[in-house]
Amino acid sequence: MSVAAPANFNAEEADNLEDMEKQFAVKVVQHMSIYWAILEKTRGSTLRLTKMDDEILEHLQKDFPEFDPAKTIDEDEMKSKTGKERWRNFMMKYEKKIDDYNFGTMMRSNPKWEYGKDETIFGENRAGLNDWIFEENQKEKSSAS
Repeated sequence: MSVAAPANFNAEEADNLEDMEKQFAVKVVQHMSIYWAILEKTRGSTLRLTKMDDEILEHLQKDFPEFDPAKTIDEDEMKSKTGKERWRNFMMKYEKKIDDYNFGTMMRSNPKWEYGKDETIFGENRAGLNDWIFEENQKEKSSAS
């Protein structure tokens, strides 16, 4: 369960603790591997990871109407002061609904790319843009048969 930040906590001035970031990175790599394995067996466009997926997607589309999941994400814009504030406001609506709502999400900056050091930033893609992973895996399986 998530713990609320202290009332005087300022995310803009918070330190990035190296040990905490390393622990997060280990957990993220484990989740990325599992997610990729799921995408090889299930079309991403049909995947439901939580009972709140539809609500979160609708909220995302409402609060970020300019977001196009088929395009490369502008990480600088996302991490700008305005971008961080928009994401923080979005995330806080789930404070009492989702455990670890503020843990962070690892995502590929473009759905056409695999996870890699330069292609990965801190999302689920239901627009069908991850379906290529499933299709490639199915081709590999059928040519190996």
